[in-house]
Amino acid sequence: MKIKCIVPLGLALASLLNPVAQADGARDKFTHADPGAVQLDGWLGDKLALSMNNRVMAQDLERIVRPFRDRTEENGGHWRCEYWGKWFTSAALACGYAPTPEHRALLDRGVNALLATQTPDGYIGTYKDGKHLEAWDVWGRKYVLLGLLADCELTGNAAALAAARREADFLIQEAPPGQVNLADNGLQVVQGLPASSMLEPMAKLYQHTGEKRYLDFAASIVASWSKPGKFSPTGPQLIEHGLAGTPPSQISARKAYEMMSCFEGLCEMYRITGNGRYLDAAVHFARTLRRTEIMVHGSGSNQELWCDGARIQTETLEQPVETCVTVTWMKVCDQLLRLTGDPVWADQLEISLYNALLGAMTPDGAWWAYFSPLSGQRVPSHYQHADCQLSCCVANGPRGLFLTPRWAVMGCANGVVVNLYAPGRATHKLADGTEVGIAQQTDYPVNDEIKFTISPVKKARFSVKFRIPAWSQQTSLTVNGKPVATPAGHYAEVDRDWSPGDQVVLKLDLRGRAVPAPSGAPQLAVMRGPVVLALDNRLTQPQDLNVWLASDKDGYVALKPSTNHPAQVWMAFDVPFEVRPSHYFNHHQVTLTMCDYASAGNGWSSDNLFRAWLPRPLFLRHAYPAGTWHLMCPEIKNDQCPAIPKATSVAGYP
Repeated sequence: MKIKCIVPLGLALASLLNPVAQADGARDKFTHADPGAVQLDGWLGDKLALSMNNRVMAQDLERIVRPFRDRTEENGGHWRCEYWGKWFTSAALACGYAPTPEHRALLDRGVNALLATQTPDGYIGTYKDGKHLEAWDVWGRKYVLLGLLADCELTGNAAALAAARREADFLIQEAPPGQVNLADNGLQVVQGLPASSMLEPMAKLYQHTGEKRYLDFAASIVASWSKPGKFSPTGPQLIEHGLAGTPPSQISARKAYEMMSCFEGLCEMYRITGNGRYLDAAVHFARTLRRTEIMVHGSGSNQELWCDGARIQTETLEQPVETCVTVTWMKVCDQLLRLTGDPVWADQLEISLYNALLGAMTPDGAWWAYFSPLSGQRVPSHYQHADCQLSCCVANGPRGLFLTPRWAVMGCANGVVVNLYAPGRATHKLADGTEVGIAQQTDYPVNDEIKFTISPVKKARFSVKFRIPAWSQQTSLTVNGKPVATPAGHYAEVDRDWSPGDQVVLKLDLRGRAVPAPSGAPQLAVMRGPVVLALDNRLTQPQDLNVWLASDKDGYVALKPSTNHPAQVWMAFDVPFEVRPSHYFNHHQVTLTMCDYASAGNGWSSDNLFRAWLPRPLFLRHAYPAGTWHLMCPEIKNDQCPAIPKATSVAGYP
């Protein structure tokens, strides 16, 4: 079946393609919201606007296009080839969220500038002649293809699709299946994972064109994973290890971001072929990640590697939680949510969004952290390439953020799926064309109540699925005042005749929860709904007290909202702790103020320290590890650092 680019609908952008199944393929259980269909207000909406205006749409195009004209890269650790594609996929999502003529014009300029660098043979890249297929070259071509396909999907740009085909055809010419093993390509240290992730755009290109050579090339990448190669006598065996539940730290090169990118491609192959083995491998791999690597704030890695992170997350790590890992983990969860309809992946997306992802964005939205610790100091990313004035994580962070409106409210076979609770509005067209409006009135997750107004244009029967998070053990849901069952960890499905203006009220369980360390270490974290709480030295100063977090027999912590916090802190709570003197009696209780993880340390300064995990006992005099920025950036030079506003400056940074 041949799938063509959609036709643009003037300034009202046409829908991004949801993957369409081939004859033997598999259809998504849930489909992404159309561009412009979801608008978010409140705190989260403000974050989207800041990133949109100060990072994505403020990008200097010349800096990220020039490397494609100069083509000076050769074997070594340079990846300027990824920046355009990361920026463009972010910008396409952002333009879909806010489809203005100005945003569309910027995307057009970005695509046209890149297409002007394409050589007659079809190559779009930053590597010298004679150095193709070395180092990060194929990885960069992957991002070029993803960017061009994003433009085709959003705007119907036939020139972008034609350029993508020429780029892919030239790669097939340079690395013909059966003659060149792409899993043997690139740097020894990453053992073929970056080049193998070309699987995703090749599969998507086949979905767009129906040209069998792209599917054949994608299939050859999958097959290469199970063959002996230059880096391994057995090959990386990603599918076999995924199915077996092998801990990711024991697979291949352990490079976290690139490994997940390969499984993203496997999800696309499942859509095309319907081969259940592909989906099973991706699901089992992701489940194993959740168990062994994903930390309490919704991401993982140390020094960009899988590291048995769930177990060691209470320790002070050198370079914890790369933002590229956070974004890619969210993209994997989004893939699995669409393919399986399992709300566990929406639960994980919400946790990652409110903690690891938004904790990595600077308050003005203009920059991102490279690494996000669970204690110490927040540090903005340095320039990896001063000429581009970017790092991989600064280019990548917005991709995770602007994915949010697409999974917040989704479509399903018989109706609508509400995954994210936030103030705003959404529209969705049912299979018969009936348009449904969904408005949310709430300040969740600050408070526990969400009020919905469901408004089909006319009375119609359809289903609305409301996600009930696994952590919400005491939940209530009413439709026009009538209660509905709310099983935790499932969707509460309401299938009925809906009339314009029907009212739904959902209350979630936002009691504080004491979360034990997975390693069994005597440490606890505090979560409230999807949000991790943390101590911050602006709220709780070091003092001569030894304290234990106080919780009831079921592990719940009594939290009292606190209004005594800096304006840049989103939410804060007074939390009970026990003070235990050296003598056995006279225990007493004190309250310490904790705030949401994303706000903790958001002064981005050596004067502003924080911690999430709470040892038992916690010695408050030494609660905040200092100097952690030296661990995260041991070789930073001032001329490599971004121009961070002085109000958020970091010791050692300009």
